[in-house]
Amino acid sequence: MLEPLSRKYRVLVVDDERRMVGFIRLNLEQDGFEVIEAFNGTEAMDRLRDSLPDLILLDVMMPDIDGFEVLRMIREISQVPIIMLTAKGEEDDKVKGLELGADDYITKPFSPRELVSRVKAVLRRGAPTDEDDEGVIEIDDRLKIDFGRREVWVEGELVKLRPTEYRLLYHLVRNAGWVLTHDQILTKVWGYEYRDEPHYVRLYINYLRKKIEEDPSNPKYILTERGVGYRFVDYKRDEKP
Repeated sequence: MLEPLSRKYRVLVVDDERRMVGFIRLNLEQDGFEVIEAFNGTEAMDRLRDSLPDLILLDVMMPDIDGFEVLRMIREISQVPIIMLTAKGEEDDKVKGLELGADDYITKPFSPRELVSRVKAVLRRGAPTDEDDEGVIEIDDRLKIDFGRREVWVEGELVKLRPTEYRLLYHLVRNAGWVLTHDQILTKVWGYEYRDEPHYVRLYINYLRKKIEEDPSNPKYILTERGVGYRFVDYKRDEKP
């Protein structure tokens, strides 16, 4: 049974197929969500500004502006969580969406349970938790993380992390010096329902490295343990008394 969310969330559904929008609306409203509809990219941008949704479900294939372009436009003005709706087997679309800033994707056709589960999982990743009480951690002279403010500073510059990137970094740093397996990372960051999605870990590790590593191809913070998982450098071991 899926856990209830802490409040009522507003979801913007963007798809030119009215039957699909109706199907999504029915199932989300049954689970307590408020649903806003848009049937093309132009309407989606209008609804985003007018309604300020908590999450967007965005179809890739649309007639006026495709989903990828809408995603780019949204990311220029907002970090609202976005789940892409992709056709079955379109692996390139999934990866492209994640690289452009989507938080997740759902492959059509999907069940009502999968829909609700994915929406709740993405919303929880962006919600404040006890993680935010960890305080400020100075990894070295170059990297500082303020868990209270959910901020990451690299060489004195604030680096913007998406909610999933932040949670991934949090769990890596919290377990600094220890290897986290792919399954452990998936469960902690994405949730149990993502245990069959190992490519998420690889993609988001790469995203994080590009944002915090001086040389992402030769990382010094997020280290790969081949065939097992990843480990954040044990910065505490190097601390001077």
